[in-house]
Amino acid sequence: MALVPYTHKVQYYETDTMKIVHHSNYIRWFEEARVDMLEQMGIGYDVMEKAGILSPVLSVRCEYKSMTRFPEQVNITVRLVRYTGVKFEIAYEIRGAEDGTLRAAGESAHCFIDGGGKPISLRRRFPEWDKVFLSYAENTAHPQPDRS
Repeated sequence: MALVPYTHKVQYYETDTMKIVHHSNYIRWFEEARVDMLEQMGIGYDVMEKAGILSPVLSVRCEYKSMTRFPEQVNITVRLVRYTGVKFEIAYEIRGAEDGTLRAAGESAHCFIDGGGKPISLRRRFPEWDKVFLSYAENTAHPQPDRS
């Protein structure tokens, strides 16, 4: 299933003294796009948290390719590149909305935990959510169910 890219309008406060977006904001934009991705999948953070599931960041990486300035808009494409039932990884590309220039690219890794901080398996606790993640994942640690 295709995810719609997330669009962000650069805010003035996100810029530094050189009038370009400060590097820390790209990580925030990754989070905005990740929240949007989960909502598109029908399993937003609000839905997970109501069910007692949290999804902390395990790692994040960003490579800066070109500058972004106020008041540009960027499109952030996300891909669920790996899903194991317990962990998942997302790849991001941030591109200028007008010209498609690559501004930044990166990845983040996450897991699922309960309210006590213990890892959980969506496959076991939320099999319907597991099916949704599997349908979006590019590379899974367990085979995709037959959908025919």
